Amino acid sequence: MTDTKNVLLAGASGVFGRHVAAELTRTGYRVLSLGRGPGNDLVADLMDRDALLRAVDGRQVDTVVHAATALREAPMRHRDLAATDALRIRGTAHLVDAARAVGARRMIAESMVFGYGYRDFGDRVLGENDPFGPPGSDRHAQAHMDAVRIKEELMLGADGIEGVALRFGLFYGAGGTEGLVELLRRRKLPAVADRGRVLSWVELGDAARAVVLAVERGRAGEAYNIADDTPTGFGAHVRAVAAAFGTPRPRTVPAWLMRPLSYAHRVGTTSLRVSNAKARAELGWTPRYADCATGLTALAATSGSAA
Repeated sequence: MTDTKNVLLAGASGVFGRHVAAELTRTGYRVLSLGRGPGNDLVADLMDRDALLRAVDGRQVDTVVHAATALREAPMRHRDLAATDALRIRGTAHLVDAARAVGARRMIAESMVFGYGYRDFGDRVLGENDPFGPPGSDRHAQAHMDAVRIKEELMLGADGIEGVALRFGLFYGAGGTEGLVELLRRRKLPAVADRGRVLSWVELGDAARAVVLAVERGRAGEAYNIADDTPTGFGAHVRAVAAAFGTPRPRTVPAWLMRPLSYAHRVGTTSLRVSNAKARAELGWTPRYADCATGLTALAATSGSAA
């Protein structure tokens, strides 16, 4: 494993990681999967530096992609992100050490648009030059923002490694949307009243294509927003899932009812739209699905669950 078509993929068995692995393989890369589960080529926990370095010992890899997460399901409370925040900091530092050990030339960081902040940005469209992980939020939101900012800094600033960060919108698609569908069918998922608030989204397959393009074309030290063309409110997204899959229509509830679910409430009261112009211009990336309603309809048709 010495040519430039070898990729070490951390988090290959996760929802997003599976999409990335499939897309890399489809475009001719040889993927070496790294994770905690026995189905991976290399079995190690990113939080255990010594075990990680033992696992990669003797390997030679050109590119490392960090798609690992500690999440098993969508976070509802701030505390649900504690393990992932730790992974973003300590786990990333350990993965950078592993990248050096395998002689990697390039690293791709999975980042997220919430690094810009959990607040209402109004009609402002954010670009990559806007402050990322800025101070001033409450301690819970600040912890999440600091973690994604540090994750980016660790990879973008790694000496001798070309780091590229991809700031993804909220994911939806195969492997990620089915849980919402089940909740809607059981009438256990309301739609928060958006009141003009919108969020940036990206379909998982579109996001995976951006990873491949970043491997091939991303500029060292740069970050790219990866989101579709049509910001959509969280409540509107839930209603679009219901419409695409033919589930009962969710009832609309005011955002304050979600306060016991602290993280979900914070996301539901955020309004955040980002520009994907830089990714279009420099990576040649365009979303196959310009909006989540179109992507959800295609997913439902593929799964045989269309309304």
